[in-house]
Amino acid sequence: MRRAASPAWRTPSAALWPLIWREWHHHPWRHAVALLAVSLGVALAWSVHLINRSALAEFSAAVRSANGEPDLTLRGQREGFDDALFERVADDDAVAHASPVVEVDTYARESAAGKRLPLRVLGVDALRLAPLAPALMPLPARGEPAQVFLDPGVVFVNRTARAWLTRAETSGASVGAPNRTVVVANSPTSAAAAPVTAASTSARAAAASADTLPAAVRTLQLQAGARWVQLRVAGDVAVEGPPVLVMDIAAAQSLFAFEGRLSRIDLRLTPGSDAAALAARLPLPAQVRAVTPEAAEQRVSKLSRAYRVNLTVLALVALLVGAFLVYSVVSLSVAQRVPALALLGVLGLTARGRRRLVLLESALVGAAGSALGVAAGTSMAALALRALGGDLGGGYFPGVQPALHWSTPAALAFALLGVASALAGAYLPARAAERLKPAVALKGLGEPAGRAPSARPAALLLALGVALAFVPPVAGLPLAAYACVAALLCGGVALVPAVVHGLTAMRSAPRSALALLAWRRAAFHRASAAAATAGVVASLALSVALTVMVASFRTSVAQWLDQVLPADLYARSAATAMLAETAWLPSDFEARVRNTDGVQRVSASRVRSLQLEAGRPAVSLLARPLVPATAAPGADTTHVLPLVAPALPAHATLPDLFVSEAVQALYGARPGSTLALPIGPAGTTTTAYVRGVYRDFARQFGSVTMERALYQRLSGDHQLTDMALWLAPGAEPATVMAAMRALLPDPALLDFATSGELREVSLRIFDRSFAVTYYLQAVAIAIGLVGIAASLSAQVLARRKEFGLLSHLGLTRRQLLTMVTAEAAAWMAAGTAVGLLLGLVLSAVLVHVVNPQSFHWTMQMVWPPGRLAALCAAVFAGGTLTAAWAARGATARSAVLSVKEDW
Repeated sequence: MRRAASPAWRTPSAALWPLIWREWHHHPWRHAVALLAVSLGVALAWSVHLINRSALAEFSAAVRSANGEPDLTLRGQREGFDDALFERVADDDAVAHASPVVEVDTYARESAAGKRLPLRVLGVDALRLAPLAPALMPLPARGEPAQVFLDPGVVFVNRTARAWLTRAETSGASVGAPNRTVVVANSPTSAAAAPVTAASTSARAAAASADTLPAAVRTLQLQAGARWVQLRVAGDVAVEGPPVLVMDIAAAQSLFAFEGRLSRIDLRLTPGSDAAALAARLPLPAQVRAVTPEAAEQRVSKLSRAYRVNLTVLALVALLVGAFLVYSVVSLSVAQRVPALALLGVLGLTARGRRRLVLLESALVGAAGSALGVAAGTSMAALALRALGGDLGGGYFPGVQPALHWSTPAALAFALLGVASALAGAYLPARAAERLKPAVALKGLGEPAGRAPSARPAALLLALGVALAFVPPVAGLPLAAYACVAALLCGGVALVPAVVHGLTAMRSAPRSALALLAWRRAAFHRASAAAATAGVVASLALSVALTVMVASFRTSVAQWLDQVLPADLYARSAATAMLAETAWLPSDFEARVRNTDGVQRVSASRVRSLQLEAGRPAVSLLARPLVPATAAPGADTTHVLPLVAPALPAHATLPDLFVSEAVQALYGARPGSTLALPIGPAGTTTTAYVRGVYRDFARQFGSVTMERALYQRLSGDHQLTDMALWLAPGAEPATVMAAMRALLPDPALLDFATSGELREVSLRIFDRSFAVTYYLQAVAIAIGLVGIAASLSAQVLARRKEFGLLSHLGLTRRQLLTMVTAEAAAWMAAGTAVGLLLGLVLSAVLVHVVNPQSFHWTMQMVWPPGRLAALCAAVFAGGTLTAAWAARGATARSAVLSVKEDW
C-alpha cells in the first residue's frame, strides 16, 4: 500500500518557511541585491506616476473650480458665438439656471514698468453665477460696497495671481490669500443652497481681504490688443490653480472687443431633464457644441496623456531590468543548491513543492522590495513636488504647485507589479528546480551542462517583437510598441547562449592550456551565460536605445531650429497662440519698422489659435510670408518651411496651406486633401488645399501655415503678432530693439530674442524635458552592473570545489584568476554584443514607432558612435573586473578546504 504523504508536504507553504529562512540567513547579500533591484524599479515607477497623478489632479481640480459643475456647457470656438443664444437657452423648460461666461487669455502687470503675467480673464454675470460656479463668485474687499462687482472698472483676482502681483511689487514679500472654506470650491448639493453659501463665504472673506491686499497692488493693467487698460482690484475669487482674474461680463466684452458674443454658457438642468435630449433639441449654431463636465476633464487629461504614459513606461524600465536581475540571481541560486534540492526531493518534497519553494522565495523578495519601493517612491515624489512642482519638464501644468495625492489602489497595483516582476524573473529557475531528478543529482550525474536551450524561443520572441512594431496605436497610445520592446528584450536575453556558441566556434581552440580551459568552459557552460548576463543585456540594450533616441531627437531639433530661425532678430507680442488672440501689434507697426535704421528686411506674421475639432486641443495657425517680396513672380519658395517631402503644386481654385505632422496624424490632412478652417467671417469655415507637411517640434498638437496675404483676404484679420528681422551689416541688435520699442506706445508690448538665444533656450528646454530620461538611463545601467556583480560573484563562489581540484592539479591562484576572468570576458563579450545590437533595434522602435505614435513627430536616426562605444566598453570592463574581484575571494581559500566542501 502506498503511504500517504506527510501533512507538512501537503501544505508546503508552512513547511517551506524554515528552508527559506535558512537560505536567506546563509546568503543575505544575494537576496538583498534582488530586493534592491525590485524596490528601485517600483520606487521610480511609483514616484513618476504619483507626481503625474498629483499634478493632473491639481490641474483638473483648478479647471473644475473655474468651470464650476454644470450639468451641461455650451462652448464655442475662440472667437465666441452670438449671445442671443443665451436667451433662447435660458427660457427652455429643462434649464433651471444658466450662466454666460466670456473667456480671454491675456497679459496683466502690476505697474507700467512691471513684467507681464499671462493669465485667464473670465467675464461673468455675478447675479447668475452662484448656483453653477461658487468658486468664481467675487468676494469684495473690506470697505467695498456689496455690489462693487457690477462696476466695469474693477477686477477680482485668485490667490495665484495676487501672489504673483504682490511678489513682483514687493520683490519677494509673500502675501497670500485668506483661507477659504472648503464648500466654496465645490458645487452645493442643491441649487437653493448655493446663493446662501456664496453670500456667507463672501461675508467671511471680505473682512480679511482688504487687510491682506497691499495698496501697491490695488490696481493692475490688462493688455487688450496693442494697449494697456488700468483696472482696480476690488477683492478675491476662491478658484485655485493658474492665475485667474474675474470681472463683469459686460466689461469684459467691451474691453476685449467681444461685444455681442459669449465663450460658453453653463447650464444647470431641472430634476429629471436629460442633457443629451436638451442638446439635441436646441438649435445650436455650427461652431457651438454641448460638452459635459466629464468630457472637459477628459480633455484636460488627454493634453498630457502621451507624455505621462511614456514617462511611466520609461520608469518601468528599471523594474523590467530588475526582473532580469532576479532571474540571474535565482538561476545561480538554484544551480548552487542542486544537492540541497535533490536531498529535499529524496526526503519527500515533490517536484511541484520545489518549484513552489523557489517561487515563494522570490515572491517574498518582490513583496519586501515593493513595500520599500512604494515608501521610497512616495518620499521621492513628495520631494520632487515640493522642489520642482508637477511639471517633470513637460510644460503641461503651468502655474500648478500640487500637493501629494495618495492613492491606495494605485500603490497596491505598483506593489503587485513589483511582485509580478520578481515572479516572472524566477519562473524559469523554478521550472529548472521542478525538473530536477533527485537521485541522479545526488550522485553528481545531472544533465550535461553544455546543452544550451534551443534558440527557437528566442527567434519566436524576436519575430513577435518585429510584428508588434507594425501594429497601429491603441486609443492614441503605442501600447503594441511597448509590448514589442518587452518581446525583443526577452528574445535578446534568450539568444545569449547561441551567441556564446557562435563566438566560441568562430576560431580554433587556443594552444595554451589555461586559455583552453577558459575557452572550453565558456563554450561548454554557455547555458549559464544567459543567467549571468541577463541583467547586462537588458540594461545595456535599453541604455543604447535611450541614448540613440535622445541623440536623434536632439539632432533633429537642432537642425530644425537652424532652418526655422534664419533671421537675426525675432520679436513677438505673445508667447502662445492663445495669448496672441488678445495681445497684438498696431497694424502700421510693420511699415514703421521697415524704415528703422539697421533693419534690412522684415517678415511679419500672425499667430492665432484654431479649434479644428470638438474635444481636441486647439492648433496654431501661422499666417506668414512664404514668398519674399524679392522673389521673382511665380517662384516657389516653400523651402522656408521644413517640409517632410516636396510640396504639391498649388491648387487651381482652392486656397493653399501647409500642415504639421501632428495635424496630418490627428486630422488625416495628407498632401492633396482638404482641411476646413474656421477663419471665415462670422465663424464660417474655409476649405483649403493641403500642399505639404512640415516638421514642427514646438507644437505637439499641430499647426497650419498659409500665406499671410491669403489669410488676410479670407479672414479680414490684418493684425500682427510676430516679426523676423534681418539686420543690416554692422547693426547692433540692442540698438534695433530700442528703436523698435520707441515706435510703440508701450515698450512692454514686445519681447525680443536673437536667433542664437532662441536656439539656446530651445535646446535647454529640450534637455530639461529629457532630464528624467537621462536619470532613468543611469539607473538602468547601475542596476545592470549590480546584476553583473551578483550573478558572476554567485557563480564563482559556487565553483570553489572546482578551484580546489584545479589547485591540486598545479594551477596557481593567479592562473585561476586569469581563467575566471577570461571566461567572464567571453560571456561579457557575448552579452555586450547582444545588448548593443538589441539596443539599436529598440532605438529604431522608439524613434520610428513610439515617438510618432505618441507625439506625431518624425526624426532622422542618429547613432552617436563615441557614446555607444564608451557605454559598451564601460559595461564590458565593469563585468569583467567584477568577475575578477569575485574570483579573488573564491580562490583565496585553501585548496584542501575547497575539496572537502560537501554542499
